[in-house]
Amino acid sequence: VKNKFKNSFFSQHGLWLPSQAAVRAMSSPAGPSPPYTTLAISHPAEFVTHVELHRPKKLNAMNKAFWSEMVDCFNEIAGNPECRVVVVSGAGKIFTAGIDLMDMASDILQPEGDDTARVSWNLRKIITKYQETFSVIEKCPKPVVVAVHGSCIGGGVDLITACDIRLCTQDTWFQVKEVDIGLAADVGTLQRLPKVIGSSSLVNELALTARKLYADEAKSSGLVSRVFTDKEAMMAGALEIAGEIAARSPVAVQGTKINLIYARDHSVAEGLDYMANWNMSMLQTQDVMKSAQAAMEKKSPKTIVFSKL
Repeated sequence: VKNKFKNSFFSQHGLWLPSQAAVRAMSSPAGPSPPYTTLAISHPAEFVTHVELHRPKKLNAMNKAFWSEMVDCFNEIAGNPECRVVVVSGAGKIFTAGIDLMDMASDILQPEGDDTARVSWNLRKIITKYQETFSVIEKCPKPVVVAVHGSCIGGGVDLITACDIRLCTQDTWFQVKEVDIGLAADVGTLQRLPKVIGSSSLVNELALTARKLYADEAKSSGLVSRVFTDKEAMMAGALEIAGEIAARSPVAVQGTKINLIYARDHSVAEGLDYMANWNMSMLQTQDVMKSAQAAMEKKSPKTIVFSKL
């Protein structure tokens, strides 16, 4: 893996490169990390948190526990000053097979209620609860890099479109599967995918036909920014990107993510006004002087010690 990356942008400029041990640690966790039963949490590098979907025998299908554990996990990460960037991946053969229909059937198909109003009310509560599972990724101020291998089906697309940077292996395919099981995707894909890809025609085709989108088309359409030869190379690439983000000022990085998302959903004028309000306080930081001095001295940001945020 090191040889594959020695000619990359980062290594050319003498910046951070992941160690073999760090990459191996990301690829072979012992199992889910208590109290979680579907997620394995590790820290492969300073200020980097790795969240791995960890139900490999079930193809990382999303069961009832997963939907609440992701919320708990990312809420903890959001407030943890030891974390500046997150990498999300999947254990086993594929990233995820999507919703675990066998485990979720009772919630989706048999909601409680004495009449139509009460059934509908309870079903809406269930849907909004599941929406939060992926919205919490977007709300987390720490950038999230997702590394996808094998296949990413149904709920997997909901998950990755809430992430900030998307990578995949060359054998990966993506599928908005929901129409094949008799429903419209309701936890994020239909809202975020049009803003990620930018082609309404392609989004409509994928959502209405449930056809597979392969890695080359995923890259050309903008769903992913890089395609790697295999999972090992991808995880090294993900950790490399995460390391570069973690080396920057957390004030600058988190402010950048928050304002990018705000700008996506607002007019240019509204985004500029929000930015001015944001930076009237965030510019009052020593991080600016530290970063400027390092740049003038031609030093890597990794040499700067930033206070935790």
